[in-house]
Amino acid sequence: MTVPPAVADESGRAGDAGSLSQQSADTEFPPVTIYMTVLDEERHLAEVVEHAQTQDYPGELQIVVAVGPCSDGTRGIAERLAEEDPRIVVVDNPSGYIAAGLNRALAAAQHEIVVRVDGHAMLPPGYVSEAVATLRATGADNVGGIMAAEGETDFERAVACAMRSPIGVGRAAFHTGGEPGEALTVYLGAFRREAQQRAGGYDESMLRAEDWELNHRIRSNGGLVWFNPRMQVSYRPRPNLRMLARQYFFYGQWRREITRRHRETVSLRYLAPPVLVSILSAGTLAGTAGTLGGPRWLRAGWLAPLGSAGALLVGSAVTGRDLPWRIAAKLPAVYATMHCAWGVGFLTSPADLSTRDHGRAVR
Repeated sequence: MTVPPAVADESGRAGDAGSLSQQSADTEFPPVTIYMTVLDEERHLAEVVEHAQTQDYPGELQIVVAVGPCSDGTRGIAERLAEEDPRIVVVDNPSGYIAAGLNRALAAAQHEIVVRVDGHAMLPPGYVSEAVATLRATGADNVGGIMAAEGETDFERAVACAMRSPIGVGRAAFHTGGEPGEALTVYLGAFRREAQQRAGGYDESMLRAEDWELNHRIRSNGGLVWFNPRMQVSYRPRPNLRMLARQYFFYGQWRREITRRHRETVSLRYLAPPVLVSILSAGTLAGTAGTLGGPRWLRAGWLAPLGSAGALLVGSAVTGRDLPWRIAAKLPAVYATMHCAWGVGFLTSPADLSTRDHGRAVR
């Protein structure tokens, strides 16, 4: 039997060619943990995990799934997937909340590069490879790209169109695209684990916007968050107006919480929905008063809701011009729900939002 020649490693100790080859592979393709937290995701979980399993990345992969107190078959699906693939680890997330689940998943992570996924996100095959290459090229602490919303039903396709449009979400690069570069936040993200640890991990008092808040702390510590538009992740939108409204109401509530904690982050983009809701409410009240016998000039208040409705219809026609009519026809209701729910959530966000008991987690 031929014995591989001894080779000195970086510490000066002798090793064999096989171990040196492994060290080289680990340097070029370091092991990666993909982590997620899920709650009532039986519809999408198997597909989400399959997209993680089938990455074209040559290095070692671990997949950690933190499962909350589900009311559907999510846990059974996760446990079955773990039995079929030893790379998958299932951990409990008793509270069901996102930040807590992410921290529990990270506690089980074995590797120093950690890639976040959620229960609605489908990684393309080259995502992890692109993430690792971008971390290496930029020296960033977190890299991420675009939330490429893609629906399966007509309603979801309408929401996907709205989520890719500046009319629906402003000009956030991780929604609408842009040039590579330093960013305030990115969708999901691939992190250096040490950067997460230096920042203290996800803040479990943040039940929404936990990713934005973590990125803010990473940047405040001198870290770099980098946007790479080539890192696109397919996202499945909420399936109906009720769930969409709840999602955006919570977004608005927790964005207000961020402005309370970090006043320097206030921007016109985040203030637009609450200002819109305030104008619509004031205009409708004034118009109603004028119509029911008050001063006639109060009827001018109707210009606010009527003008907003007109602008919404025009915007929907422009952004939905390439969609089938049955999908485009849903856009006005989708846009109105996103903006109004977000605005109402922002305006009604209680000062003790992060400390009160929120009961059972919902997504």
